[in-house]
Amino acid sequence: MFQKIVTYFEKQSFGVCTQLAERLNMSISKIRLFFIYSSFLAVGFPIIFYILAALVLDVRRYVKKNRVRIWDV
Repeated sequence: MFQKIVTYFEKQSFGVCTQLAERLNMSISKIRLFFIYSSFLAVGFPIIFYILAALVLDVRRYVKKNRVRIWDV
């Protein structure tokens, strides 16, 4: 059961850490470790931030995908 959850998140990750790492010019592993350690210290607040960031990124991708440009019409 646990392995199924891990593989789901590995295949269907939201790309929040990757997006932040690209914008901040940092290593992705450092961003991931920051989220892991801070979630233990801040009692889950970074997890809420991660989920909200994933939703925002998903909405942005959806809007960009469905946007009609002037030159496409």
